[in-house]
Amino acid sequence: MSRFDVIAFDADDTLWHTERLYVDAQARFVKLLARYHNPEWIQARLDETEGRNLAHFGYGIKAFALSMIETAVELTEGRITGGDIQTLIGMAKEMLHADIELLDTVAETIPQVAQNYSLMALTKGDLLDQETKINRSGLRQYFQHIEIVSHKTRASYERVLQEHRLAPSRFLMVGNSLKSDILPVLELGAHAVYVPYEITWLHERAEPPPNGHAGYHKIEQLAALPALLAHLEKTA
Repeated sequence: MSRFDVIAFDADDTLWHTERLYVDAQARFVKLLARYHNPEWIQARLDETEGRNLAHFGYGIKAFALSMIETAVELTEGRITGGDIQTLIGMAKEMLHADIELLDTVAETIPQVAQNYSLMALTKGDLLDQETKINRSGLRQYFQHIEIVSHKTRASYERVLQEHRLAPSRFLMVGNSLKSDILPVLELGAHAVYVPYEITWLHERAEPPPNGHAGYHKIEQLAALPALLAHLEKTA
């Protein structure tokens, strides 16, 4: 019998590139407002607004668009033009319709892991956007379960495990965010595999668990996951 009943995967920046879209949009936002303030101040205020709005709008491109608009209005003291607001809305629409670009080795690794395990896509953000990306990714067929949550906290993971009748010790989460994908899962006594991404969003930064922490594993790319799973099965 396999050691894990379900292996769950984060989506954005674990299976496909997403943060690159935000970085590009932020650069365009700063350029749009450059006639009002210096770039560093604009970026800092946008970061501050995003963090403040997480409790109101949650995560995702639509929430990001609202934060851009709010920041633009504040930084221009209401002088932002309707045309500039329309530009920001257009940027958000471009992000929503951007091509899904899988990370290296994902297209080969997910089908390989699916041969031996039941897979779950467990991601946070806007429901419609995340559902659309999963369906457009070409990976939907490999996931027996899809869970889209507003926030990834210990409580939200507990709810998912309870609904699927999963014991924490037989659940493994794979993701690129220490704050969202790793630390809450380890708190439950489950396993978590950290796969670092090239960019870490300011509001997802966290310190890693200490070396040797029970259930914590780190790999540099998803291609290393099958070998890690084989090792964990042997040492169960």
